[in-house]
This record gives sequence, structure tokens and C-alpha cells, in this order.
Amino acid sequence: MTHPLLRAARGLSAGTARVASIMAHIAGWNYVACAVFITADVLGRSFLGISSAATTEITGYMLAGGIAWGLAHTLARRAHIRVDALVNRLPPRPRAVLHILALALLGIFVGFCAWAGWALLDESRLFDAHDNSALHVPLAVPQGIWVFGLAAFCAMIAVLLLESMLGLLLEGPAAVDALLGPRGLDDETEEALEAVAMARTGGSPR
Repeated sequence: MTHPLLRAARGLSAGTARVASIMAHIAGWNYVACAVFITADVLGRSFLGISSAATTEITGYMLAGGIAWGLAHTLARRAHIRVDALVNRLPPRPRAVLHILALALLGIFVGFCAWAGWALLDESRLFDAHDNSALHVPLAVPQGIWVFGLAAFCAMIAVLLLESMLGLLLEGPAAVDALLGPRGLDDETEEALEAVAMARTGGSPR
């Protein structure tokens, strides 16, 4: 029977992952909108002589926000690029400890990025900063969207750290490997089947 603390941590992790999944879907549609915007601007400039005059600025904001909003979901799906040729050769317990250490170091780095992003956002709000494009966008808007994505990434790291440490203490290294270890053939197969199902039904993944 699963320990109540570990069960609660897994519930918190699952809830955070669901929010991250919604954010990733929004980020994906944001990229579609970005492509449509660029295409329309290029066609308008080529054939109609009109342009938004702010394509570079707006799409830059959209790309930055989309990347930040997709980070937490990518972590939850264990889809970040990783070099694990050495760690996979270690015994289970040292491997689990290194998985947790790597996640903790990532958390420190992302926490610093989120803190710096918040400081930048606060400064933009303080001085009512706007960009120099024709739209004169308040910088606090795109920066706020970007910082929210970084904060969600921090939250995902925190709940995974909690779950992995409890898993190591209460269930052993196998629980950490299942949570933080590299994706195996079964994981890749399941993802491919989900993609096929989505293409056939037009639905969204679980």
C-alpha cells in the first residue's frame, strides 16, 4: 500500500502536470498563430503593400512566451534532452541520487532565472516601459507571460523533487527511476500511439 505522504505528493504532481499540459497546448496554438501572423504579414507586404510594422517584436514575444509555457510539461513528460550514458551504468541507488541532484540543480538555475525575470518585470512596471514598435506594447505584458511560464516550471520541479525524495525514502530507487529516469521504449511507443489516436479523433492526449 502506498504511503499517504507519497500518495499526496503524487496527487500534487499529477495536478501540476495537468496544468502544465494545458499551458503546453496554449503554447502550441501560440506557435500556430505566430506562423499565421508571419505568413499574413509576408503576403500582405509582398502583394498588398501593407505590413504590421511590428512582426519581429510581436513574434519574438510569442516565441519567448511559448518556450517558457512549454517547459513544465516537457519536464513532466521527461522529454528534455539529456546526456545519460554514464548515469545509466550506475547501481540503482547512486543513479536515483544523481537523478534527484540533477533535478535540484535545475531547480536552482530555473529559480534564479525566474527571480531575474520577476525583477525585470517589476522594473518594467515601475517605469511603465513600452517597446519601440508601432504597437507600443507595454513590456510588462509579454514579460509577465514569460515569467509565469518560468514560475510554472519552478513549481513542476518542486513537486517532482518532493515526490522523488519521498519515493526514494519510502519505495526505493525504482520509484525515482520511474519518475525521473530516461524515457524507455515503452514510453516512446505509448507516446506514438497517443499521437496516432489524436490524429484520428482530433482529441487531446490524456
